[in-house]
Amino acid sequence: MAFVLSLLMALVLVSYGPGGSLGCDLSQKHMLVGRKNLRLLGQMRRLSPRFCLQDRKDFTFPQEMVEGSQLQEAQAFSVLHEMLQQTFNLFHTERSSAAWDTTLLEQLCTGLHQQLDDLDACLGQVMGEEDSALGRTGPTLAVKGYFQGIHVYLQEKEYSDCAWEIVRVEMMRALSSSTSLQERLRKMGGDLNSP
Repeated sequence: MAFVLSLLMALVLVSYGPGGSLGCDLSQKHMLVGRKNLRLLGQMRRLSPRFCLQDRKDFTFPQEMVEGSQLQEAQAFSVLHEMLQQTFNLFHTERSSAAWDTTLLEQLCTGLHQQLDDLDACLGQVMGEEDSALGRTGPTLAVKGYFQGIHVYLQEKEYSDCAWEIVRVEMMRALSSSTSLQERLRKMGGDLNSP
C-alpha cells in the first residue's frame, strides 16, 4: 500500500493555484487527482506479476536523470510533463483498451489528461522561448527513450496480457521514482511564490 501511495504522489503534478503569484504550486485538487490516478493504476491489475516472471524486463529507467539535483526548474517541469504525457499516450491506445477494464482505463486517462492540462499552463510560465529545446535534450530525451523501449517491448511481446502487466508495474515503479523531483518542484514553487 505504501508503494501505491508513493506512486500516487508521483503523479501529483503542478497546477495553478489561487494563492500563488505564478500559480505553479501544487494544489490540494491535484494531490487528490494524483492519488486517484495511482489507485486506478493499482486497481487495473489483472494478473499476478508472479504469473508473468518470464516476461520481466529491465527497462533501464533513467533515475539519475529524473531525480538528479542538477536539474534546473524548467528541466524538472519538462521531465515531469514528458513522463505524464508518455504515460497518457501509453494507456490511451486501442491496444491498451483491449488489455484493461475500460471504465478504469478511461478514468485513469481522464485524470492524466487533467494533470497535463494544468501542467501545460505551468510550463508556459516557467519555460521561456530559449528553453523550448529542453524537450529534445538531456533528461527529457532520456525519458522519451525509456518510453520508446517500453513501446518496443510491447510490440515484441505482441501486446500480451503479461506484457501489459509488466508495463503497469514498471509505470508504478518509474513514476514513484519521480517523487523526489516533484518535491523539489513543490519547494521551488513555494520559493517562487513568496513575496
